[in-house]
Amino acid sequence: MRTIWVFGDQLNRDIGALATADPRHDRVLLVESTAKLTSKRWHVQRAHLVMASMRRFAAELEQAGFEVDHRRSDSLETGHRDHIAQFRPDEVVATEPASWDGHRLLERCGVEVTRSNQFLCHYDEFAEWADGRRTLKMEDFYRWQRTRLGYLMEPDGITPVTGHWNYDHENREPPPRGETPWTSPPVSRLDTLDRQVLADLAELGDSSWGAPPDGTWATSRRAALARLRHFVEHSLPIFGPHEDAMTERSWHLAHSVLSPYLNIGLLLPGEVCDAVQDAYEAGNVPIASAEGFIRQVIGWREYVWGVYWRWMPEYRSANELQATRPLLPVFTGSGTEMRCVSACLDGVHDRAYNHHIQRLMVLGNLALLTGVDPWEMTEWMWSSFIDGAEWVMLPNVIGMSLHADGGRMATKPYAAGGNYIDTMSDHCRDCRFDRKQRTGDDACPFTTLYWDFLARHHDRFVKNPRMARQVRAAERLGDLEAVRERAAEVLERLDRGDL
Repeated sequence: MRTIWVFGDQLNRDIGALATADPRHDRVLLVESTAKLTSKRWHVQRAHLVMASMRRFAAELEQAGFEVDHRRSDSLETGHRDHIAQFRPDEVVATEPASWDGHRLLERCGVEVTRSNQFLCHYDEFAEWADGRRTLKMEDFYRWQRTRLGYLMEPDGITPVTGHWNYDHENREPPPRGETPWTSPPVSRLDTLDRQVLADLAELGDSSWGAPPDGTWATSRRAALARLRHFVEHSLPIFGPHEDAMTERSWHLAHSVLSPYLNIGLLLPGEVCDAVQDAYEAGNVPIASAEGFIRQVIGWREYVWGVYWRWMPEYRSANELQATRPLLPVFTGSGTEMRCVSACLDGVHDRAYNHHIQRLMVLGNLALLTGVDPWEMTEWMWSSFIDGAEWVMLPNVIGMSLHADGGRMATKPYAAGGNYIDTMSDHCRDCRFDRKQRTGDDACPFTTLYWDFLARHHDRFVKNPRMARQVRAAERLGDLEAVRERAAEVLERLDRGDL
């Protein structure tokens, strides 16, 4: 009998080796690794999501007639070895893992690997697209994806519907004043399985943190599909305009919050995009919202997946800006008077979630401006977010947030002062800091650090066409010396954890 080894982010009958599995000839192996669970201080909701989803998936497979060996082991490798000793399968096969280290593991174990279909663009296909290009622009990749996959395209297959490729200019509105038009996502009731998972996690000691699960995150395919339907019906029609907005009135706005299910296999990108396409064609969703969301899935998400595989494993150690500051205490619970940062970190604590602008322009921006070590920030985001994975976080942190790859992924650093945060959020209104001030005790730390960042990296960014104007503006500041002195004070206080 053959064994199919399924990892905790491949929980779908239609993925890879499981797609053709037959319970008469195939046994399924699932391993809960203690080494993995204790390798980082995971957010408890992240650890619960994976463990509960694995256990529910094992039960679904058993109901479908499969013999399932779902075991807890010291490590994945130990679980595989013990399975072999107990069952002596004719062979062991697995779907390609989503990590570089996962591939090395399967090589060491001598496991046959089946090509993954968990993404719409395999990394081999991405490499073919990328070969010979001087720069790997996401917009170019996105248009190629639209054309080859057929989403939001005219019948000729080469023209986008409405004649426009994107609607970014319509999808950058700040939060609406006085309105809360966003419908809360469904929640699930915790059951005996959930409670057992939490008890098992508690046995591991101080290996997790954050608020316990409250049913926000689905842990079965059935519940994930219900959340997809809810998003398409209730949130997608108003998704576009405020997709970059931040507000204390809603943690989710009109975001899909489907990324954790995509990342562990409970949903597949094709079925998600098909649902959006169908809603658009039925006239239920405006083009700006449909296009903005499909861009996130077949554009950005798959682009990040492709560059991860193209640049690994060296990409882990990229640090072009020579950022060496340890992870700031604010990220691990010291608290802060910066209202925007506090709101984002409250969201991480309570739900293991922030949307992309909160991650990039608040938390990532803070790490960039202060010079936090890229790998430390990557590991924190990887372990803290409900949709965390190495392939997700490495390009997003190393490439986008911290510009640690020197511009291979983004042509400029996404650095910003308090003005951007004020424009796109309602945080600044009641914050004790003044986003217009660069110096003094009441100056917004983001504003101070932004100008200090430009001064610190003057020689590098004055040559960058997308940054030169801001760098020259920093040169002309009459109070630049005072700004830099204030920045030193801000950094010292952030290091102490009392700002």
